[in-house]
Amino acid sequence: MGMKATTKSNPRVVAAKLLRQLANGRSISDLLDQGLDDVAPRDRGLVKEFCFGVARWRPRLELIARQLMSKPIKPKEGEVQALILLGIYQLAYMRVAPHAAVAETVEAARLLDKRWAVGLINALLRRFQREQEQLLAEADQTLQGRYAIADWLLKRIRGDWPDQWESILQATNRHPPMTLRVNLSVQSREAYLDQLTESAVQARAVAAVPSAIELEQPVDVDQLPGFASGAVSVQDAGAQLAAPLLACEPGMAVLDACAAPGGKSGHILELTPDIHLTAMDLDEQRLTRVRQNLDRLGQQADVVQGDAANPQGEWAAKRYDRILLDVPCSASGVIRRHPDIKLLRRPEDISKLVKTQAGILQAVWPLLKPGGLLLYATCSLFSDENERQLETFLRDQTDANEKVIEADWGHARSIGRQTLPGEESMDGFYYACLQKR
Repeated sequence: MGMKATTKSNPRVVAAKLLRQLANGRSISDLLDQGLDDVAPRDRGLVKEFCFGVARWRPRLELIARQLMSKPIKPKEGEVQALILLGIYQLAYMRVAPHAAVAETVEAARLLDKRWAVGLINALLRRFQREQEQLLAEADQTLQGRYAIADWLLKRIRGDWPDQWESILQATNRHPPMTLRVNLSVQSREAYLDQLTESAVQARAVAAVPSAIELEQPVDVDQLPGFASGAVSVQDAGAQLAAPLLACEPGMAVLDACAAPGGKSGHILELTPDIHLTAMDLDEQRLTRVRQNLDRLGQQADVVQGDAANPQGEWAAKRYDRILLDVPCSASGVIRRHPDIKLLRRPEDISKLVKTQAGILQAVWPLLKPGGLLLYATCSLFSDENERQLETFLRDQTDANEKVIEADWGHARSIGRQTLPGEESMDGFYYACLQKR
């Protein structure tokens, strides 16, 4: 095999290139969609682990790297910077044999033709090995270092959750569980747990959510009995709370206004198949995922491209009994699944998102029939995007009432309820039900 093939398919080289692009503002999932083409199937999991792991711990790894270096790496040498962080990550957090982690990371610099950096990376990583305990203890001295989080994000979470912020940050840095949603129109959760046992997949029921099962270890979906025929889907337990809250009834017209990738649409149809569901999204490409998900479940919906902030066309001329409004948000509640959010989000994003959400809420409200129910949902932890957003809306909107969610999951807020990352194996979701008088 020639040099070129090795470079293109070497897991550490690929990870360094992807991490460099991540530092320039691309999301990991976007990067991995194209970035794994040349990587051997057996190495793909490793590349993912490198990218997600470095993203998860990046502020902490950068702090340690700065301690090890006499002068910073030039910004144009993003791949060398990525390799240094990747080397530290392997030594501190992975079960890679230390000598292999060092040797392979140094080799990646050679393959990238960064010969000047070979000695530097070798020396830094060996020094980290020797002084690891002390360097990690020093990183723990600041909250930013201990929890690998930007200052503004820490302040916001702490401000909104003064009693829970530490457990939130701890949960955010743990690997998320793989959670399944059992299609209860096909079989009971108990019956599906038995099937998993027969397939030697360890799993347990999630108490707070009747359809949810948490796996002991993530597996490939091909290993899940009945996945291809729609018996089960992959969905966080917190996200599975949405469909039951809508309380749809047969014959109703239902709008899922920001539907991609279609998990909640599928769940709504599993619970009440004989409704007229319109699954809408702004992004035509992401609607492909909605169609694939509904096809796999054997479910029917009108899948349409449209803008919830500016309702136009056929779907906007209808009136609906139920509307699910899962608005664009900071995604601060799902950082453990998407650790790059910590790096991609900026403080000024929040006020822009709050404005967008308010605009969507005002634009979609007229589409709800009198007596109908709108479920406002985010995967955010910030009260500005959640209860404060709705306090403002209810103050100005005379025909809207809160329908209080009676539940034993999550935390009651001034309006609606919030789940927190890691509690009852859920991500952080916010839900509020609004009724039209």
